[in-house]
Amino acid sequence: MKFFNKVAAAAAGFCLFISNIALADTVKVTDVTGREVEVNVPVEHVILGEGRQIYFVGALDKDEPFKRVVGWRDDLAKADPETYAAYLAKYPDIAKLPTFGGMKDGTFDIEQAVALKPDVMLMNIDAKTATEEAGYIEKLEKVGIPLVYVDFREKPMENTEPSMRLIGKLFGKEEKAEEFIKFRADSIAKVTDTLAKANPKKPLVFMERAGGYSDDCCMSFGNENFGRMVEFAGGVNMAKDIIPGTFGTVNPEQVIASNPDQIIITGGNWEGYVPGGAWVGVGYGADEKEAQRKLEGLTERPAFTGVKAVKDGNVHAVWHQFYNNPYQFVAIQQMAKWLHPDLFGDLDPEATFKELHERFLPLPYKSGYFVSLNASR
Repeated sequence: MKFFNKVAAAAAGFCLFISNIALADTVKVTDVTGREVEVNVPVEHVILGEGRQIYFVGALDKDEPFKRVVGWRDDLAKADPETYAAYLAKYPDIAKLPTFGGMKDGTFDIEQAVALKPDVMLMNIDAKTATEEAGYIEKLEKVGIPLVYVDFREKPMENTEPSMRLIGKLFGKEEKAEEFIKFRADSIAKVTDTLAKANPKKPLVFMERAGGYSDDCCMSFGNENFGRMVEFAGGVNMAKDIIPGTFGTVNPEQVIASNPDQIIITGGNWEGYVPGGAWVGVGYGADEKEAQRKLEGLTERPAFTGVKAVKDGNVHAVWHQFYNNPYQFVAIQQMAKWLHPDLFGDLDPEATFKELHERFLPLPYKSGYFVSLNASR
């Protein structure tokens, strides 16, 4: 009997030890909305509230980018089909991953999410209102699933670093996250330091969001996202004082009246959304000649009639998805070259993006993210 009592006591002590370890792994993290959330780290099972979160998740788990992912939103295949296809070719099992609809469009399946038993759900901040209205946070909390918000889209120049640090903490990859953050900061400094010293005249830039995606013109950016990136690159964002938030619209007459020096249009392969559309299909391994042809076609719209940028050939296209991932620094470098070619003749954004892939990302680099009607740029 004494023997069994000792065994029982030892077993109880072992259970207490294990319990203490589990408690020691429970940490409070603060998401980009300021919410404090308790999570057991490192997380092993994650639901990506947006498929494009793999842009950074893959940088933390370079060798096995999907090893923690138990489910994800279905947007990557449509929003960035080339990148999805490249991941699918290398990791064919992702075709079996459960997919979700979006919070904002009401197609998110919370029962499916609960059944996957994730350690955490990463949700983009733009879905916050829809998430709260549906009571999803409370419903998930009841079954022990924490939800945290990240942001690479609404205020990316403010929230990208905190978002990367948060995901690094959740994954137990803080050191790798800091390495990425330093590379990003150093890459941006190559532009901002040069501009600070030279103090050049800043050209007026019209940043068109998803030009050709629809017949309407013109979607643009306020003082955030690509609008803020223009400022980092040494330009003046034409829509800064027209659009109060991150995203909005300017009418064609405003473009003509403002007469911008430079026009930069975001593009991507949106065949899954707008088959045969006039959008400029830049992106991973894109056909640059075809993208340039379509870019030229967009200059013939009424909104660009007689505009200085068109007359001078200073019309460019940049990969739209830079607006929703932590690689914005590559776009900032390329825009700086377009806006200030004399200052940034030696800057090589392609080399920067290639180094990013080699050091951090699971996929090999393929060009195709930028095109311009100005052959010298």
